[in-house]
Amino acid sequence: MSASLPERWRQHLALDRRRSVHTVRAYVATAERLVAFLEQHLGQAFSAAALARLEQADLRAFLTARRMDGIGNLSAARELSAVRGFLKFVGGEDARVPQLKGPRVKRGLPRPISPDEAIALAGDIAETAREGWIGARDWAVLLLLYGAGLRIGEAMGLQGDMLPMGDTLRVTGKRGKTRIVPLLPQVRDAIAAYVDQCPYPICRGEPLFRGARGGPLSPALIRRAVQGARGRLGLSDRTTPHALRHSFATHLLGRGADLRSLQELLGHASLSSTQVYTQVDAAHLLDIYRNAHPRA
Repeated sequence: MSASLPERWRQHLALDRRRSVHTVRAYVATAERLVAFLEQHLGQAFSAAALARLEQADLRAFLTARRMDGIGNLSAARELSAVRGFLKFVGGEDARVPQLKGPRVKRGLPRPISPDEAIALAGDIAETAREGWIGARDWAVLLLLYGAGLRIGEAMGLQGDMLPMGDTLRVTGKRGKTRIVPLLPQVRDAIAAYVDQCPYPICRGEPLFRGARGGPLSPALIRRAVQGARGRLGLSDRTTPHALRHSFATHLLGRGADLRSLQELLGHASLSSTQVYTQVDAAHLLDIYRNAHPRA
């Protein structure tokens, strides 16, 4: 039975939760490592019955073994998040999953989160959602913030009028100013997966993102979900929904985007609002120089 559990989880993640190919591959690899470790560690086949007997010390031993493989704090936190999801899948919603605090990621000066951290954050929130469609919803919202640079209020303001989706999206920002932003295929796919799973009809003139009871989704719920995920992943307290938009801007600038284009994408009223990202990027580059250059 144990050999089939990771494969069953693969099908669950891909078909029921609509996770990306990258996420499915990473989470299933973690499940396979966990099963192999526990069968050797416990001296018996891993099963739902064995799960009921797992203790904190067993999971701590697994993470210790992974750290000996050379993974860092963020990877260890992501590994633990995947482990929790897998164990809940094996044992059901009422499974007793041993609680283990994840490693803390070293905090430094304010800076954008990395692409890996952004995806880990969104993936953790989606996987720990109480229902599959809610996980798909939160995944889509967070990808809009990181992949399209939307403010959380702008994402909450989207309506069914945007469907069917194209390559761009018209966004209404502060003071009613509208702008056009491109939609990456991954963002379009995430929104489409959410729409397919949402139990409430999404019509023109009605909110795109719905709460559990069908009303408009509150930004506070997304902020609360991000707060929980950053604790589980050991990310900085500065990892907020707005930090995803901030990271979108900084990463684009680092890849050669000019300030005027960035200003339009972000919906800033003045160029001075956009210029702050040049300072952040310079500070980040200076940190890299100090840490990596032999004569720094």
